[in-house]
Parts: sequence; structure tokens; C-alpha cells
Amino acid sequence: MLERLIEKLLFASRWLLAPLYLGLSLALMALALKFFQEAFHVLSHALTSTEADLVLTVLAMIDIVLVGSLIVMVMFSGYENFVSRIDAATTDTLGWLGKLDAGTLKLKVAASIVAISSIHLLRVFMDAQKVPNDKIMWYVILHMTFVVSAVLLGVLDRMAFASHRAH
Repeated sequence: MLERLIEKLLFASRWLLAPLYLGLSLALMALALKFFQEAFHVLSHALTSTEADLVLTVLAMIDIVLVGSLIVMVMFSGYENFVSRIDAATTDTLGWLGKLDAGTLKLKVAASIVAISSIHLLRVFMDAQKVPNDKIMWYVILHMTFVVSAVLLGVLDRMAFASHRAH
């Protein structure tokens, strides 16, 4: 009796995650505002900006889009994996929805972090004459740490779950 009550309570507590995933949608709205602020900046200064400044601003916009995509991926697949199935009654569904387990989600997050880091590193290189060499070195080391971590995460996932995914 007590055991069953505890199990039901534990199972129901997964719904505590739902407001957190909803909170991620607020972060997505904030990113959208920042994106359109950058887009307005690009359009209003397109004729007076240098090519390098324009490219740096566009790279910042790409960063924002990648982070937004990461938020959507974590929000939907996390909700589906840990809270409840999303019943998309429309024909407007995402192809990957329902197919990402927690391990695959971690790999996608790691790959997204590497992509975001790559773009940030590219922005640093585009502005390299203003950035001290030791700082550039640390950016490269940090980026390579992300790359190695993502590769090792993929290798470990493949080793640990290869038999499960063969079916």
C-alpha cells in the first residue's frame, strides 16, 4: 500500500518538469527578440558597414538560430522522454519527434554546442587583429575540448547502446 503510493507519487512528480520546459519557450522568445534586433541592425547599417562587420553580425544571428534550435530540440524531446507524449493532432509534425531518446538527445546537444563554438571561433578569427594571441589560444583549446567531448560521448554511446539500437 505505502510502496504503491510512493511509486505513484514518484511517477507523477515528472510533471514538475513541464513548467521548466515551458520556461525554455520563454528563453526562445527572448532569443527571437534578440535575433530580430540584430536583423534590424544589419538592415539599417548594411550600406555603411564593412564586409567584415556584416559577416560578424550575420554569424551572431546564426549563433542565435543554433541556440534556438537547441532549445526546441531539448524542449520537445525532453518533454516527450520524461513527461508525456506530445499528441500533435495536426499534420505539422517534426520528423524526429518521438525518435530521440535521452542518449541521442545528449549527442545532438553536444553536436550543437560544437557548431555554436565553431561559429564563435570563426567570429574570433575574423576579428583576430583585435584579440590577443593568448586569448585566441584559449578559445581554440576550449573549442577542441568541446569537439573531443562530443566525439567521446558518441563513442561511449555507440559502445554502450549498440546492441539496443541493432533491433
